Amino acid sequence: MRLTLVLALMMSLVTPAAAQASTCAPVIVPGAEHVEQSCLDDLTTTGTLRTGHTVQADWAGLTSVGLPVVGAVPGVQVDGYFPDTSKTNTAHGWNHDSQFVLRLPGRWNGGLVVSGSPGVRRQYANDRAVADQVLAAGYAFAATDKGNTGADFFTDGRDPGDALAEWNTRVTQLTLAAKLTLKLHYGRFPARTIAVGISNGGYLVRWQLENVPWLYDGGVDWEGTLWRPEGDNLLTFLPPAIRGDREEMVAAGFDPASEFLWPYHKQVYWDLTQRIYRTELDPGYEGSDATYDYASRPKSVHRAVARISLTGRIGKPLLTLHGTLDALLPISRDSDVYHRMIATQGRAHLQRYYRIEGGNHVDGLYDTYPDLLRPIAPCFTTAFTALEGWLRGVQPPPSATLPRPAGIDLATSCSLKA
Repeated sequence: MRLTLVLALMMSLVTPAAAQASTCAPVIVPGAEHVEQSCLDDLTTTGTLRTGHTVQADWAGLTSVGLPVVGAVPGVQVDGYFPDTSKTNTAHGWNHDSQFVLRLPGRWNGGLVVSGSPGVRRQYANDRAVADQVLAAGYAFAATDKGNTGADFFTDGRDPGDALAEWNTRVTQLTLAAKLTLKLHYGRFPARTIAVGISNGGYLVRWQLENVPWLYDGGVDWEGTLWRPEGDNLLTFLPPAIRGDREEMVAAGFDPASEFLWPYHKQVYWDLTQRIYRTELDPGYEGSDATYDYASRPKSVHRAVARISLTGRIGKPLLTLHGTLDALLPISRDSDVYHRMIATQGRAHLQRYYRIEGGNHVDGLYDTYPDLLRPIAPCFTTAFTALEGWLRGVQPPPSATLPRPAGIDLATSCSLKA
C-alpha cells in the first residue's frame, strides 16, 4: 500500500465547506472501506462495556483495578476498517484486518490522540489505560489493530518483516484519516496530534516520531519495544530467558530483583513472544527457540529486522516511561538503550525519560504484588499532562529514575519529579 496514494484518496474526499457538526452528525472516515457509527452517552469503558462498544478481553491485565474511573464522555464512536486482504482480526464477525475505532467527544478540546495496540491485541486494547484518560480531557481518540492481530499475525504478508512493517503504515494511515475526519466532523483540523502507545504501541510512537514527525506534535512512549538490526532486540535476550539459567538471564539484562515475576513470564510471555516474532523475521529457522542465536543468523534475517528498526532520530517531543522491573522487555536492553540512541542522534533535547522504580510490563500484576511493584498508568496520565505543557512551552521535569514512593496510593498518583 503506497501512503501517497492513500493520502491522495483521503484529500479528495475532504469538502472545503465543512461546518461545525452536531454530536451525532454522520461521520465520514476518508479511505475507510466500511464504517459503523454509534451515538453514545459515554465513550469511556464504563459506558462502552455496558453498550458493547469495547471488548474487555482486549485490555484485560494491562491496568490495575485501582486505576481511577473517569466521568462519562458523550459523543460518537465509529468502528470500521480500511481496505486489506488479511483476516486475523475477528472482531464484529468481520474477519477483516486494519480495523480501527474512532471516538469523537461532544465537547472537543481540539486535540487528537492516535495509538496502535500493544502486543498483538486488537484495536480496543488501549481503551482503559489510554482512551478513558484522554477522552475525559476532551481529546478525540483513534486506535488501530495495526493491520494484523493475534498469535498468528506472522501469517500476514509475503516476506519476512512484512507484518511488522505494516504496523507502522497502518498507524500513519489512521492518523491521516483521523485528522481529516475531525476536519469534516468539527469543521477544523486538530490543533495538536499526539501519538501514544504501550509496548509494541510504544514502538509505533517511536517509529512515527522518527519517520513522519510532521504528522504529530509529540508522543508518549510507554515501554516501547526496541528493534535494531545489530545489538539489542527481543530476539537477543528472550532465548536466555527461555533457557532459564539465572546467571545467563542477569547477563542478558533481566534485573535479579524481578525474579519473583519470572515463572509467570515463562508461562505467559517468553516462549510465545520469541516464537511468533522469530517466525515473522526468521521463518527459515528450524531449531529450538531456547538456543536461538540471532547474531549468527543469515544476513537476510538482519535485513528483515532492519526494515522495522529504530534510529533514535526523533523529530518531535517524546516522553518515555519504562519500569525497572520489566520482565518482558528489560529496561537495560530497551529504553535505556533507546535513550542513548536519541542522544547520539543529537536529539536529547526532544526527550524526557522516566524510569519507574518497581514498574513491570503490565500493571495488572501490581494487584498480585502490591508491596513489590508499581503501576505505570498513573505515571502515563502525569506524563501526558506534562507533554501538553511542553507543547505550550513549559519544560517537563528532567529525565530521572522515579523512586517508588511510600505513603501514597500508587494506583492513583505519580509525580515525575525524582
